[in-house]
Amino acid sequence: MIEWIWVWSFYLLPLPILLRAVLKPRRKDQAALSVPSIAVFSAVTHSSGIEDTHRRGRLVLLALVWICLILAAARPQWTGEPITLPQSGRDLMLAVDISGSMATEDMAVNGKFIDRLTVVKAVVGEFIEARQGDRTGLVLFGTNAYLQAPLTFDLKSVNRLLTEAPVGIAGGKTAIGDAIGLAVKRLRLRPQEDKVIILLTDGANNVGEVAPAKAAELAAFDKIKIYTIGVGADEMRMPSLFGSLGRMTNPSADLDEETLKRVATTTKGKYYRAKDTAKLQEIYALIDELEPIDQDPETYRPIQALYYWPMSAALTLFAILLLLDLVKRRD
Repeated sequence: MIEWIWVWSFYLLPLPILLRAVLKPRRKDQAALSVPSIAVFSAVTHSSGIEDTHRRGRLVLLALVWICLILAAARPQWTGEPITLPQSGRDLMLAVDISGSMATEDMAVNGKFIDRLTVVKAVVGEFIEARQGDRTGLVLFGTNAYLQAPLTFDLKSVNRLLTEAPVGIAGGKTAIGDAIGLAVKRLRLRPQEDKVIILLTDGANNVGEVAPAKAAELAAFDKIKIYTIGVGADEMRMPSLFGSLGRMTNPSADLDEETLKRVATTTKGKYYRAKDTAKLQEIYALIDELEPIDQDPETYRPIQALYYWPMSAALTLFAILLLLDLVKRRD
C-alpha cells in the first residue's frame, strides 16, 4: 500500500497557475507590421505557428516537471503487510569469560587438547542457534565487562560477535561481579518476570567495582535467575624434559566454585561444573529445557521509500526541456 508522508504538499500543485494569473506579463506597444509582400507574410505566419507549438510543448514539460517534484515532496512510501515477531521465548543474557586463563589448553576434543575459549565458542554457538524466538544478549568480560550485543532476535549476529572475540581482549583478570551487574542492568527494565543470565567462567572474581554476592542480590531483587558454569579440567599432566610423563596439576585451581554456587543459590538458579567438552554440551542441553515465557508481541510493517522515482522523472523531463531549448537556439 502506498502512503504519503507529507500530503499537504499537494496543495502546492496549482501554485504556478496562481502566480501566472497574478503576475501577468506587461504588454508592449509595438509598431504596426509592414509586410512588403504576401510571401514574407506567409513565412512569418508559419514561423509564428512553430513558435506557438514549441511554447505549448515547453509549458507541458514544465507542468510535468512540477507535478513530479510535488509527488517527490509528498514523500511516497510503500508499506508492506504487518509482520509479527515471535510471541514466546526468553530474555536471555550470556556472560562469557574471555580472560587470559581461557587460553588454557585442557579441553579434550577428538583426543586433542584445545583451549577453553575455542570449546566454549563452539558449544555456546550451537546453544545460541537453537534459541529461535528468544531475545538473546551477550556480555564479554575479563578485567572489564562489556556489552557486546544487546537483547535481540538476531541470533546470527550474537553468535558472530562471540566467535570473533579473541582471548584476553577484555583484560587478563576476572570481573565476575561487574559482568553480572551489567547483565542485570540490561534485563531489569524488561517487563517479563522470568529473566535468565547464564554466566560462564574459569576463575575467581579478582577485580571490579561490584562483588559477585552483591550483584546476585540485585539480580534476585529484580527476579533474574542466574545459572553459573565453572569450566576447566580438574587435572592435567604437564610435559617434562623426559617425555610426556610429568607431574599432575590442577588447571582449575583458581576456580571459585563457592562464589558461583552462592550466586546461583541467591537467584534461585543452579551451578554446573564443566570439566570437559561433553559435560559442557550436557549442561547447555539442560539449560535449554527452561520453560519459555510469554512476551509482548511485536509487530512491524516493512517500509520502502519511493520518492526517488518521481524525482528521477522530474530530472529526466527537465533535461529533455533543456535539450529542446538548445536545439531550438541552434536552428
